[in-house]
Amino acid sequence: MNKRILVTGGTGYIGSHTVVELQNSGYEVVIIDNLSNSRADVVDNIEKVSGVRPIFEQLDCLDYAGLDALFAKYDNIKGIIHFAASKAVGESVEKPLMYYRNNLISLINLLELMPKYGVEGIIFSSSCTVYGQPDILPVTEAAPTKVAESPYGNTKQINEEIIRDYVKSGAPVNAILLRYFNPIGAHPSALLGELPNGVPQNLIPFLTQTAIGIREKLSVFGDDYNTPDGSCIRDYINVVDLAKAHVIAMNRIMEGKQEEKVEVFNIGTGRGLSVLELIHAFEESTGVKLNYQIVGRRAGDIEQVWANPDRANNVLGWKAESTIEDTLRSAWAWQKRLREEGIQ
Repeated sequence: MNKRILVTGGTGYIGSHTVVELQNSGYEVVIIDNLSNSRADVVDNIEKVSGVRPIFEQLDCLDYAGLDALFAKYDNIKGIIHFAASKAVGESVEKPLMYYRNNLISLINLLELMPKYGVEGIIFSSSCTVYGQPDILPVTEAAPTKVAESPYGNTKQINEEIIRDYVKSGAPVNAILLRYFNPIGAHPSALLGELPNGVPQNLIPFLTQTAIGIREKLSVFGDDYNTPDGSCIRDYINVVDLAKAHVIAMNRIMEGKQEEKVEVFNIGTGRGLSVLELIHAFEESTGVKLNYQIVGRRAGDIEQVWANPDRANNVLGWKAESTIEDTLRSAWAWQKRLREEGIQ
């Protein structure tokens, strides 16, 4: 029988792509999502892409009794991939308690139920935000975590510590913490992608919405940073490549290959691109000109960060494969499909 995996936040951006890759690898998937930042019809598109319809339950991870009942209903869940979280940096500054409640309690509920139902491992969706502005670039997993710039970033740090402390206490749980850099792009089928509610918080949806005319212009926050062209530098990782990292990590837990009960991996390309370089790459790869303007710096933005992915490449056995051009073309194809369907 195929091993059963629970994916929280499985109708979201990264979650939906990961469900497809899990199913392609032979796992049976149960999705839970409260649909606060995604749509139920994503499940239809997951089925179109993978040929398999995952089990879907609308459920909030804050609902302990609901989670307990879910594990009882779908017995033999062997692993969890935990994406469900509130994730807008700016909103977290305005509503810190909501972020601490949503992001901490949901993880605690899952961890507490794992031993009861014999769930072997959890993959936690962490972030390069834990590094702040690193002293040394590219950044390795050994780099110290820094005081978070926002409650959102702080929830990632605290959740990593909660997992470590729980495992250290003797809980029969294995964990892999994946620290993502900046996920972008969409599925090559253009059936799955990033669909933000309201004004996008992330660069690429804002960029593609500007390209198609939903937004008047794209603001580039600062051109006076200590970088070659003055704009911020990030490590942009293709969302399908990122999804595949979760499958490899889950295989590692299921096959008992971990060197420690809690392992950490940076999931990035190892290549830093500036915001202006990204804009020009979009224009060149799609042939679409962007209306953008340089504005002042944005509070809380880190100047430059990109991954040293050696550990993920050599220990985990995962490597980013997609080119930035193909990734940007996939994001543009997704935006055009949203327009065709009258969604955006």
